[in-house]
Amino acid sequence: MKERLTVENALAKLGQAGGSEFATLFMHGSLQVEVYKPNRIDRQHPHSRDEIYVVISGSGYFLQGTERQEFGSGEVLFVPAGVVHRFEDFTDDFATWVFFYGPGGGEKAVA
Repeated sequence: MKERLTVENALAKLGQAGGSEFATLFMHGSLQVEVYKPNRIDRQHPHSRDEIYVVISGSGYFLQGTERQEFGSGEVLFVPAGVVHRFEDFTDDFATWVFFYGPGGGEKAVA
């Protein structure tokens, strides 16, 4: 990795992306690191790989399947591949790291 991944440079990349709500920052093997900062509405669809969110700033509600829970800065949220999810009623300063990993269809849970 040539560049440090910091909140500041990640959000700057969003600014350089012409109004995009996400930017891919780093890829290695199956790992893809992004920053995501939706504007008022989260329009995500289920993804083909497992993902982890690490909330940078802000708060609101996170819908995963049929469960809705509060979230805040610093929290880690896991979403298995293919599961409907989105952020709702979030503050204007909401931003999150996104980590996609593993194969399409997601990894199998270990019992």
